[in-house]
Amino acid sequence: MSNTSETNILSKATRPSEAVIRVERYPATSRILHWVVALLVLATWPLGFFIQFTKKEVSLDFYMVHESFGFLVLWFMLLRVGNKLIARPPHPEGPAIQRFAAAAVHGLIYVFLIVMPISGFLATNAHGFPLVWFGLVPVWSPLDKAPDIAGTLSAVHAWSAWILLMLFALHIGAVLLHHVIKRDNTLYRIL
Repeated sequence: MSNTSETNILSKATRPSEAVIRVERYPATSRILHWVVALLVLATWPLGFFIQFTKKEVSLDFYMVHESFGFLVLWFMLLRVGNKLIARPPHPEGPAIQRFAAAAVHGLIYVFLIVMPISGFLATNAHGFPLVWFGLVPVWSPLDKAPDIAGTLSAVHAWSAWILLMLFALHIGAVLLHHVIKRDNTLYRIL
C-alpha cells in the first residue's frame, strides 16, 4: 500500500471522460506537518521582526511569544525530518534542473528552519533570558548567561531569518509559476 494518496482534480476538459485528473499527493503526515510549520512561521517571523517597534513594557511578552512559537517550529521541523525519512513522497516531476532547484530550496528551508530556532533559543539564553514556554514551562538550556557569544548567536539567528525570507520568496515564486503560469498540478500535491 502506498504512503502517498491520490486526489481527483477537475480540469477544464471539454469531454466528460477528460474531466478528472489523478494527482499523486504527499502522504497526509507530510501535508499536515508542512502546513503546521508554514502557519507557525507566518506567525513567528513577523512577531520577531516587530519586537523592535514595541514599547519596552511589552517587548518581553512579545519575545516570550516569539520564542515559544519558535520552539514549536523547531520541534515540528524535527518531526518533519523524521517524517521525510519514512514517508514516501510522490514521484518527482519536471526537468532535472527544476527538480534540482526544488530539492536545493527545500533542503535549505529545512536547514534554516532548524538553525534559526536553535540559534534564537541559545541567543536568548546567552543574553540571560531563559525560555519559559508560553510563560508556563521552563525549558532547559545547555547555555547560561554568556555575553561573549550572545551577539554571535543573535547574528546567526537574524541572518537565518533573512535567508529564510528569501527562500520563502523563492518557494512562493515557484508555487505561483506552477499554479498560475504553467497551470500544472504541483500545488495540489501538498494540499
